[in-house]
Amino acid sequence: MGKSFCNLLYHIVFSTKERRSWLAPEIRGRVHEYLGGGINGEGGIPLFINGIDDHVHVFAKLRQDKAVSDVIRNIKANSSGWIHRTFQDLAAFAWQEEFG
Repeated sequence: MGKSFCNLLYHIVFSTKERRSWLAPEIRGRVHEYLGGGINGEGGIPLFINGIDDHVHVFAKLRQDKAVSDVIRNIKANSSGWIHRTFQDLAAFAWQEEFG
């Protein structure tokens, strides 16, 4: 029986709630690093994460046995909690519900 190979690469974009400028340059790198760890935690491989103060771009390889919407929901939920705990002045931080 032959082996099968799957290589699912995604460019995912999501923004802060109401496109607020919450991701200042001083914290942006740490947030991107945390998002990468979240992708690893979901069994994926973060290839590139970047963005500006109101949205992020994630280029990642994700597992074929997990729904993309579940992975993104988990990453956004976990990172929101981490941002609240890590940056006290961002207690109102939230991601927008949608992603592209």
